[in-house]
Amino acid sequence: MGRKTTGRSSRRSSASTSPPTESVPPSRRGRAGARPPGTTRDLPTEEVRTSTGTARLVPDPDGSTGVTLLVNGVPSSHLDLADPGLLTFEYMQQMAAVVAALPSGPLRVVHLGAAGCAFARYVEHERPDSRQVAVDLDADLVARVREWFALPRAPRLRLRAGDARAELATLPDASADVVVRDVFAGDTTPEHVTTVGFVHEVLRVLRPGGVYLANCADRPPLALVRAEVATAVSALVANGATDRGVWDDVGLIAEPGQLKGRRYGNLVLVAVRPSSTVSTGPSDDPAPTGLDLRDAALARALRSLPVPATLLTGEEVRRFAGAAAPLEDPPAPVPPAGPVPSAPPDDATRPGAPATQGRDAVGQGKG
Repeated sequence: MGRKTTGRSSRRSSASTSPPTESVPPSRRGRAGARPPGTTRDLPTEEVRTSTGTARLVPDPDGSTGVTLLVNGVPSSHLDLADPGLLTFEYMQQMAAVVAALPSGPLRVVHLGAAGCAFARYVEHERPDSRQVAVDLDADLVARVREWFALPRAPRLRLRAGDARAELATLPDASADVVVRDVFAGDTTPEHVTTVGFVHEVLRVLRPGGVYLANCADRPPLALVRAEVATAVSALVANGATDRGVWDDVGLIAEPGQLKGRRYGNLVLVAVRPSSTVSTGPSDDPAPTGLDLRDAALARALRSLPVPATLLTGEEVRRFAGAAAPLEDPPAPVPPAGPVPSAPPDDATRPGAPATQGRDAVGQGKG
């Protein structure tokens, strides 16, 4: 779910490294008979029933090759069928800028909340030979997007139907470079994918130096996003990060107006799993060697987007979070207690007493 950059523009995300193309090369167009990329012809125009509700494809009004996927009436993905490198949702452009700051080459990416797989198509376009897994709760939608769009085939992109947290738990340790959370029920994120326990699972799946990107939708006074920042910090500390340096591994990306509490919108939470450390000099204070959120180049890339964005990290993001408490999983249910033993009858024998003895024989003498 997200807001599109105002108007249709040929300007691409600053994270993109190549011009718009017709689509993927012929050798990557999937199975024979798959829908040719670059056209909205033959896409359904009516609402389609899915496992969790409805889906509808709305072509861009300018007659171009863009289409918006609505899931239960909410805009969930925008794809340019002729150009997988074009992202129009602002939060996806922000995520793309972070991905572009990672070392060059293929990536292993997990997408929780697949929808139309717009961001997965982008990664495939920018990082050929990447290996990706995309998860969506709606099994019918997963099958439909394979039918509607020219998506990369397995093993380059594997689609799974299931709950995001449950599927995350099945992935191996240290197996992903990036985990993207873009999970919504309507316009809210389900609570079970916002907690310390969930972020701990994300960190388990990430390789050292790997990046967690979460699409957070919130409205003033941004209490939920503040709590999500605190949650990420708590999970990093539990994972072994130091209290002193953890705030440099957490960032928040947003339009300046959102940070001032002017409107509802999408903000991007970034958390980096610390990698190996190096000595920084006489103080011997270790510093992470993975993605550095303090890098001025990343801040410049975000300011250069069609809608400029700000990155808070370090002391700035600490002040933003303030006294917000981390989000925790509810306590595990207490198993029901066994049956309570009934009181022994008056004529029961005391343990160890002869069976022939009754009440009178165990301390109740006659008067």
